[in-house]
Amino acid sequence: MRFILKILAAPVIAVLTLFVWLSSGLLYCSSWIFGLAGTLLSILALVVLFTTSVKNGVILLVIAFLVSPMGLPLAASGLLGLIQRLRVTILEHVYG
Repeated sequence: MRFILKILAAPVIAVLTLFVWLSSGLLYCSSWIFGLAGTLLSILALVVLFTTSVKNGVILLVIAFLVSPMGLPLAASGLLGLIQRLRVTILEHVYG
């Protein structure tokens, strides 16, 4: 029975490993681009905040935070860590 479990778990572990590997690379590249976009959006938000509309400036600041490396990319990194932890847990329970 243990042998069948190992055979069934192998493709799941392979898919999770490939997903984590590809997602890590994508996250690395996108965080650099999002950091640049967040910086540009925050500068634009400050200009809008002090020149035209406080409401629009605050909205742009929130969007700039979400785009920055501390916003959505950090949340994606946390989710990727959970998927990695799931893979390791399956490895430990199935393969001992």
